[in-house]
Order: sequence, then C-alpha cells, then structure tokens
Amino acid sequence: MLPAVLFLAFLLLPVLEIYVIIQVGELIGGWPTVALLLAESLLGAWIIRHEGRRAWRALKETFGDGGMPDRELADAGLVLVGGALLLTPGFVTDFFGFLFVLPFTRPLVRRLLSWYIGRRVSAARRRGGLRFGDLSGMYGPGTTEPEPEPGPRVVRGEVIEDDRQGERR
Repeated sequence: MLPAVLFLAFLLLPVLEIYVIIQVGELIGGWPTVALLLAESLLGAWIIRHEGRRAWRALKETFGDGGMPDRELADAGLVLVGGALLLTPGFVTDFFGFLFVLPFTRPLVRRLLSWYIGRRVSAARRRGGLRFGDLSGMYGPGTTEPEPEPGPRVVRGEVIEDDRQGERR
C-alpha cells in the first residue's frame, strides 16, 4: 500500500503545484508569482539555517546531560524534512515546509506525528505484525529477560596505574 501512496504523491503533487502556481499567477501576475516563490525560498533557507542550528544545539545539550533526546530528534527530523519541502519550488510544499520548520507550529506537527505513529504501532501490535520487538520497553509485559550468553565472564573496571609506563612495544 505504501508504494502506491508514494507513487500517487509523486504523481499528483507536481500537478497540484503547477495548478496552484497557475492560479496564483492569474491572480497576481507572472512576475510577482516568480518573485513570491523566490522570496519564499530565501525566507525558508534563512529559517532552516536558524532552526537547524537551534535543533542541533538542543540535541547536543540533551546528549551532554545524559538524557534521551526524543523531542530533539523529532524536531531535527522535522526541520530536515521541512527544509527539503521549502527548497522545493511551489506553494503547497512551502506551506507544509513552513509548518514543519517554524518554532510555533512544529510542536503541533510533532504531537500529530507522534499520535499517528502511536496509532500505527498499536495497530501493528494488534495484528501481530510488529517485527522489531516491543517498543514500549526492552522487556515489556509478558516477556522475560533473556539468559546471558555463555562465554567468559567480563568484569568492567578501570586502570589506575600502568606498570609499563616506560616500556615501548
């Protein structure tokens, strides 16, 4: 089903973009339409640069604090996809690109995307088609921790002083 949806999207999106550009061109004229598309692309590039840096800083901060960067990764992904949409010429892709990139609309898109993915994961669990393990935790309800693999026992430690400081190999 997904390949059919992608095929239709790649087929219909350019047709929709051309239709909208023609409609805007008839409304405001050809050159103003081209100028508007260029202005949107320049504004989009500036916003992508600014928000991309902000997302990168937040991601580094969260990693530095030892936290799980779930929101930060989602924001970085949305900025990346939004940037690609903004750099694609057209009003429809620019609309969705701005939704993904702007800091006051991105949290809403992130929540909607999280809700959608949650529904898909729940449906996959009900069908029994989830192939990559239990996403609710490493050892979800009804599962047990696996037995350790046989082999040499490893004791983690730290070297405080090396006896061979002066020796070279």
